[in-house]
Amino acid sequence: MPHDRLTVLTALETQGIAPVFYHPDPEVCLNVIRACARGGAPVVEFTNRGDFACDLFGEIARELQRTDPEIVLGIGSVVDAGTASLFLNRGARFVVSPCLVEEVARVCNRRMTAYFPGCGSVTEIGRAHELGCEIVKLFPGASVGGPDFVKAILGPMPWTKIMPTGGVEPDAASIAKWFGSGIVAAGMGSRLITDGAVKARDWAAIEDSVGSAVEAVRAFRAR
Repeated sequence: MPHDRLTVLTALETQGIAPVFYHPDPEVCLNVIRACARGGAPVVEFTNRGDFACDLFGEIARELQRTDPEIVLGIGSVVDAGTASLFLNRGARFVVSPCLVEEVARVCNRRMTAYFPGCGSVTEIGRAHELGCEIVKLFPGASVGGPDFVKAILGPMPWTKIMPTGGVEPDAASIAKWFGSGIVAAGMGSRLITDGAVKARDWAAIEDSVGSAVEAVRAFRAR
């Protein structure tokens, strides 16, 4: 699939669930990412953690471009423009930050790449819009006000597209509560891709977990 900014944004909104994952072993990463894609979530956020994470990302991205071109791999936990550039040059299709970093927004705009900045206030969300960010990451989602905060934002700013990370569980009740408040997607990490499944190399379990969450979003939207 093409990986231009609009296509990436549409794909993320369509799947609703954004898997967030990191592991130092490239083979584990590839198996987890492919399991997410089989479960209906081909847009995956790889987190920037640990030494040589950029090299690891490049290795994974290159292999996926060769074998699984439908997968859209982005990078998270980016807090400066230099790091964003390093990952963009290694094939990152979107960039996510825990905070709003204006220099990162400019780098991504120059490359026509989607940027999801972490925001925790109305002012930060408004600034993100000025910088051209189509979707803002509400972070940490539960701690800054949860679904009630989302509803409050969408009253005066109904054009806002929010993707919380932190606090959204991969079950129907939590998904209904959050998506009912008006979010367009939700980032999920260890509650979706459990440590137990990764340690057991149970890729089928990860596929099932992701598939169930994606289906819960689809079912809620179909109401």
